[in-house]
Amino acid sequence: MALMRLVAFVLFAAAAWAQQPYDLVISGGRIIDGTGNAWFYGDLAIRGERIARIAPAGLLKIVPAKQRLDAKGMVLAPGFIDIQSHSRGAFLEGDGRVISKVTQGITTEIMGEGATNAPANNLTKSLETTGREVMQDFSGPHGFRRWLEAMQAHGTSANFGSFVGATTMRMYGKGMAQGEVNATELKSMTDAMKEAMEDGAFGLASALIYPPGEYSSTRELTALSKAMAPYGGVYITHMRSEADRLLEAIDEAIEIGTKGGVPVEIYHLKASGPVNWPKMAKALDKINLARAQGIDIAADMYSYTAGGTGLTACLPPNASADGKLFDNLADPAMRAKIKQEVLHQTTDWENMCTLATPEGVLITQAIKPENAQFAGKRLSEIASMQKKHWLDAAMDLILSERRRVETIYFMMSEDNIKAQLRQPWIKFGTDAGGLDPDTVRGLAHPRSYGNYPRVLGKYVRDEKVIPLEDAIRKMSSAVATRLSIPDRGLLKEGMYADLLVFDPNAVGDRATYEKPHQLSVGIRDVLVNGQFVVRDAKHTGAKPGKMVLGPGAAR
Repeated sequence: MALMRLVAFVLFAAAAWAQQPYDLVISGGRIIDGTGNAWFYGDLAIRGERIARIAPAGLLKIVPAKQRLDAKGMVLAPGFIDIQSHSRGAFLEGDGRVISKVTQGITTEIMGEGATNAPANNLTKSLETTGREVMQDFSGPHGFRRWLEAMQAHGTSANFGSFVGATTMRMYGKGMAQGEVNATELKSMTDAMKEAMEDGAFGLASALIYPPGEYSSTRELTALSKAMAPYGGVYITHMRSEADRLLEAIDEAIEIGTKGGVPVEIYHLKASGPVNWPKMAKALDKINLARAQGIDIAADMYSYTAGGTGLTACLPPNASADGKLFDNLADPAMRAKIKQEVLHQTTDWENMCTLATPEGVLITQAIKPENAQFAGKRLSEIASMQKKHWLDAAMDLILSERRRVETIYFMMSEDNIKAQLRQPWIKFGTDAGGLDPDTVRGLAHPRSYGNYPRVLGKYVRDEKVIPLEDAIRKMSSAVATRLSIPDRGLLKEGMYADLLVFDPNAVGDRATYEKPHQLSVGIRDVLVNGQFVVRDAKHTGAKPGKMVLGPGAAR
């Protein structure tokens, strides 16, 4: 009898719950569910944080609902998942609204390229800050989870998660020193890697053109990959070369994944410099052949022909060894050696200024008042203004600013972007942090504001490079599947209500390299966990974001 009463109570409670009014019903739009399936007309209902029902168009017209949203003429899609975010500062101590991101339709941001705030110890504290985030102390046990929890406590408009930065792991074991890690150092690194995976990391994220991440060997990265493999981790990499040794860099990534027993993801796939543009066809063939042979390798990209990083990327990695970059630039003898290596390269490193040429190097920010005149100018212009060699102008600016100096490099091919977009395994990431256009200083890469609307407007609607349904899949469920996120990335009953309503005829980017702080257009409404963060194209101020954990997390 007790069991029968329990069953009756459960059925009664379920029926009562089903009769409760929905919090929101969205009707009249074309639903693109994120699977890649063709669009269909339908109604979608939300209750609390979840999608409660998806029904044929008109079926939810008379059901009780606290709020209704007309999506006639619009597309209803799952929220976009940015696989390469740099919003650490905004999420931890800054403007958690990440306006430039959510107005693109981004509802989840995944961080971690190179550096993360944890794991942390005394050695990681010497990691040079990029000027984009302020580092808090998350040393000690379970620092990675405490970092995630701190961001959630701070309040964010988007959901967030992170890989472990391989540069941070390198620092954790060996600081800024060059050379192979020894057995003791490697043990401390792999132990910290395992704990971070249990804390919710998605895997290991390397950035192999920047010191000290550049100092990491294939052996070291393979050992870290083996440590995370039992937790379902992914090795994601800004490869050792995206230019002269692009194909060899892909081989290294495949080797790390194969020996480490983990899937491989390539950050912002590209072929940099006109001389290397023909290599993209070979790179795509290499990846497709590897996949045909059963190797789990894929990639993501952004939709611009210019990349963004620091001006320090024009200098050889050994210039920063032992944390002495600024001392070396101030020393005439060391400076002469650095200059000789840049102009007459003898070692294997990614020479960004040579690839872009000084005319293709745009300085976006200068913090010191005396350098403000250089923001928004090309390196060739700055050298002409100062009557210096372009490399002396670059080194003087870095030394004066005592930071990496944010820079845009024009290096990629439009034809290659289109070829990459067509690959079934491609995904999208901004490689940028979230910004507030009303308060941000200096310039920024336009991808901070327009990466996703640019794809939907320029490459889907106008140039018809890929279908809309395929673009949405690559922006949402493809990332969720790759990272084993079970309850986001699709419009499906029971999933978190991360979604957007946009006008397919108007969606597009407005941000340019010269005037980047312009919000995209056509994204009308964005919901995160069932709450509006964008309504009628305006940020609501809401911060309903949650931390999203990797598959190995001890939940």
